Amino acid sequence: MAEKKRYNMRISGLGGQGVVTTAHILGSCMDNAGNYASLVPFFGSEKRMAPVEAYVRASTEPIYEVGEVVYPDIILIYHSQVVTHGKSYTMPFYTGLKPNSLVIINTDIDVLQDEDIKVLKELNAKVVQFNATDLALQIAGTELATNMAMMGMLLGLTKLVTEDDIEKAVRERFLGTSFVASGGTAALDSAIEKKFKKKEQLLAKNMEVINKTFEMADSIDMSTDDLVVQLAM
Repeated sequence: MAEKKRYNMRISGLGGQGVVTTAHILGSCMDNAGNYASLVPFFGSEKRMAPVEAYVRASTEPIYEVGEVVYPDIILIYHSQVVTHGKSYTMPFYTGLKPNSLVIINTDIDVLQDEDIKVLKELNAKVVQFNATDLALQIAGTELATNMAMMGMLLGLTKLVTEDDIEKAVRERFLGTSFVASGGTAALDSAIEKKFKKKEQLLAKNMEVINKTFEMADSIDMSTDDLVVQLAM
């Protein structure tokens, strides 16, 4: 899928899964690669398990549109209940999906219903299912890295940016653009250094998750006629 110059993405998940964070990091990745992106988050009450969507446009050319992505090339589903329970602002989840597109779902079971399969086959879509949350727990020790696994799979499949572009964007998100030691007391310096060290460790774990999903993406044959690719952990 690397030939396209532009992707319109819709990310659907639940509060606390880092949907909006993913959108921001994707935008930074594209900027680091010298490309363009626009992003818009959409959510109601800010609480865990409430529906959240984010819309990202990524392109090698300038982007002038903002707002909801109505016709996505790519859909990312961060929680199976988006599909099974309709916990999303866009339902059914494949609404507006363009032909020959990509859907990535965080699940360890097949969540697609017969009607979903019928529509997606007609669109010649490719669906990649894997347990991003379990991968996050195994590698990073926290489900909060689920979004890193999903983003890594997306970027591993599309090759929109390099791993260096991603690491720079993730570093900016977690550490800021630079680390400035305190000019005050040694005790204060020590506290800041400990905080920085903890963030560095968090960054390393998140990059480990992303690198793993890049490897998994490389193992997928996107040229097959199969609708669904289910990746085992």
